[in-house]
Amino acid sequence: MHPAQMGIVLCAAFFAVCFLQSGIDKVSDRKGNLDWLTGHFANSPLKGLVPLLLLTITLLEIGGGVFCAIGIVGHLAFSWSTQVLAYAFGLCGLTLLCLFAGQRIAKDYVGAATLVGYFAVAILGLVLCQSVPAEGLFIDPNTGEAVRS
Repeated sequence: MHPAQMGIVLCAAFFAVCFLQSGIDKVSDRKGNLDWLTGHFANSPLKGLVPLLLLTITLLEIGGGVFCAIGIVGHLAFSWSTQVLAYAFGLCGLTLLCLFAGQRIAKDYVGAATLVGYFAVAILGLVLCQSVPAEGLFIDPNTGEAVRS
């Protein structure tokens, strides 16, 4: 396996674990999450939207985690291209932007800052996907052409 492919799989596995765990927690402990978020957003313009926001972020997190898991299996077991994983990283990035916006609106600047590292992993995954244009082919950095590894 080419190092770029290993990087892609590791980035996707990171988000599969992160978002599936977080999404499942939001489903299994909805009341606890809703109570915490209601307090977190009590002094923000979003205070009346917390149940809808919780549902939205839960769907985004589960979707991103499942999409990453499917992409990993497809890439490793069925030699799919990295296109599915590129879309998965895009969804993970969108999810993180929603979380980041919520933290900023709630004036939780420390919480927002912690999301920057996660967002960097999503961007890294997208960049690595760009370096693997088709199965078994990689971009030669000197010529810009697709070559076999």
